[in-house]
Amino acid sequence: MHPIKEIVSKYKNGEKEGVFSVCSSNKYVIEASMDRLRNSKLYLLIESTANQVDQFGGYTGMKPKDFVSYIYELAKNNEFPRERIILGGDHLGPLTWTNIEPQEAMENAKELVKAYVLAGFTKIHIDTSMPLKGDQENGIYNDELIAKRAAFLCKVSEEAYSKLSKEEPAAIHPVYIIGSEVPIPGGAQASDEEEEGIAVTKVENFKTTIETFKKEFKKIGMESAWDYIVGIVVQPGVEFSSDYVWGYKRDKAKVLTEALEDYPELVFEAHSTDYQSPKALREMVEDGFSILKVGPALTFGFREGAFALNNIENELLKYNSSVELSKFIDILDFNMAKYPKDWEKHYSGKSEKVKLERRYSLSDRCRYYMPREEVNYALEKMIENLNSVEIPITVVSQFMHNQYKKIRDGEMELTAINLLKDRIGEYIDDYIYAVSEL
Repeated sequence: MHPIKEIVSKYKNGEKEGVFSVCSSNKYVIEASMDRLRNSKLYLLIESTANQVDQFGGYTGMKPKDFVSYIYELAKNNEFPRERIILGGDHLGPLTWTNIEPQEAMENAKELVKAYVLAGFTKIHIDTSMPLKGDQENGIYNDELIAKRAAFLCKVSEEAYSKLSKEEPAAIHPVYIIGSEVPIPGGAQASDEEEEGIAVTKVENFKTTIETFKKEFKKIGMESAWDYIVGIVVQPGVEFSSDYVWGYKRDKAKVLTEALEDYPELVFEAHSTDYQSPKALREMVEDGFSILKVGPALTFGFREGAFALNNIENELLKYNSSVELSKFIDILDFNMAKYPKDWEKHYSGKSEKVKLERRYSLSDRCRYYMPREEVNYALEKMIENLNSVEIPITVVSQFMHNQYKKIRDGEMELTAINLLKDRIGEYIDDYIYAVSEL
């Protein structure tokens, strides 16, 4: 049985535990996740998003098979058991091709899903919720069209798995996540709803989605695939923008979560759970949001850690003329200012506000710039510089006080990499608490 089907089964039998999904390709985020979960019984679910990894390389430059190799190499180097890793594909569909003709967009989506399944990904989030070119203008964009496209992609996935299982008889059958109320990847672009809050999915919409998808699956003879659908994406009322977080209010989601009891094989998948409090995350799992997606919050933690290390580097080495300082913060910001494509739709307002958001926004558009050659060089240079000196514990206390306490208690060795990964780990701890059975 697929591990996520086991988690669903346990939840339905009263065991309130779940799984969190690390939606990131950042090496340090993934290693920090492995560090935190290594000595537990929890599965490590790692997902790549359609714009990160696709058949053309995505913004990371990796195709699905490359990403699988990358994760398993990290697992080997970090002594993390490969059998406890679940690989997932997030927002698989025509997400990145909405401005071309629908037929071509769906053909690209078909090849995307096929590539993911053949590479060994076993959790497939089929996302056809976005309108394609001409859909709205022609008045055809509705639940039926979304479900029809999803059924088509599920069929592609099933055919790909059939081919894979002949080559690899031990290959696990993928499970599917579906839904038509899918939050925008990476967070909201504005905070217009701060007062009213984010609207929770209506029960009738949730039930209509399921019935519509079932009908479209049946139309193309895909009823059997429904046995592998484990989760539905709905809006639990959580979201974040550049500088605001909408927290989970279980009383507002109560009617929706009670409706889940009518579906013994399904749980909810919650997107954009970044920056929720540990208490809120735990309540979500208890209420049936058994799959929690997190991405920007983890790279936000990475950015916080990297900035702290840059401050430590400057304090220790700025007067040493023989050392070339990394200037990591400055180089990152320079690249963001020079190449604004990956943040300009998310940050707006006065120049002072935009400059601050480039560095500190909850949307964390910084993550798109880490793979850039200049930025990555500066990061590695910073770590190299810090590895060349003894870091005084007093300076660690100044910039990374929680890590200082762990070093004092003998819980971790003082190295730059350990400081960075443990800072990320503070965010991961919230999710471990949320999904672990209490």
